[in-house]
Amino acid sequence: MTKFSIFDGHNDLLLNLWQSGDREGAGFFAGRDGNVDLDKCRAGGFAGGFFAIWVPGDRATDPDPMAAVRVFAPLDVARAKQITLEQSAILLRMARARPDALRICTTAAQINAARAEGAIAAIMHIEGCEGIGPDLDELHVYHAAGLRSLGPVWSRDNIFGHGVPFRFPASPDTGPGLTEPGRRLVAECDALGVLIDLSHLNEAGFWDVARLSNRPLVATHSGAHAVTPATRNLTDAQLDAIAERGGLVGLNFGVQFVREDGIKNPNTAPEDLIRHLDHLLARLGEGGVALGSDFDGAMMPGFIGSAAGLPKLTDAMERAGYGDALITRICWDNWLGVIGRVIG
Repeated sequence: MTKFSIFDGHNDLLLNLWQSGDREGAGFFAGRDGNVDLDKCRAGGFAGGFFAIWVPGDRATDPDPMAAVRVFAPLDVARAKQITLEQSAILLRMARARPDALRICTTAAQINAARAEGAIAAIMHIEGCEGIGPDLDELHVYHAAGLRSLGPVWSRDNIFGHGVPFRFPASPDTGPGLTEPGRRLVAECDALGVLIDLSHLNEAGFWDVARLSNRPLVATHSGAHAVTPATRNLTDAQLDAIAERGGLVGLNFGVQFVREDGIKNPNTAPEDLIRHLDHLLARLGEGGVALGSDFDGAMMPGFIGSAAGLPKLTDAMERAGYGDALITRICWDNWLGVIGRVIG
């Protein structure tokens, strides 16, 4: 047993299973070469999280993943819709095959029940809505299948808005905000009780959501721009708006977003993540900070490595003077609180 249970704001397991051709998700249960599988989760106290559905671009035209500046072309919509469907089906098959080990949850009560019964709680999340059309029909279908969280854009433009490109050092104020379909998407998500993830929106899109939505503002996997001035991180003004609305930020572990030099280097110290947590706590308060690893989607600090290494991060929190009550809030309670307020 680990000391702390972890609810995590973001992982890209489904993308990796899809890319490997594992349509049943068998690798998750049997062990796989990645950050997240059942044994690693249980070893590290990973008891639940947002399981992202994300459509990759064309590898032939996408920028070098190690580049400091990365700008992505829009996706083919028909292809995006198909891949979104296929990754959703993987999660549904996994939950059907092993409800003792993994469950799709649509309420905070279901998440707590899954943890009590030893199953990992999964919130279905769509990262970048290229698989949803402007009439939002697909949104309602995915909601019926269990979708309870989405990011209108990833770091590329689509019909709903403008994603923030990957740049360092740079401001997240990189262009216009939500489109008219994007504004309708926000309204429909509020009506359905679907959490709107601000993590990949540019700054104008962030402020559009803040103006249009009446829900708490949430960034599932981001960091503090004041500590690491990457476009993917949030400015103090954005953090203050999240605090005012009773929202939350899940800290992204991706090394280029937490290191002060913005470099992709796994030789990243626990203190780099603690600096972000300290800053987020100062701006958001103890109820507004959580974890959002980006497991299987970003380069992890070597000291964490995978879900099995999560206790090394909580050990670092203890060394930094965080008490058990605060660590419990960051690791579990704060996510469950905002999920209850937004989703139910």
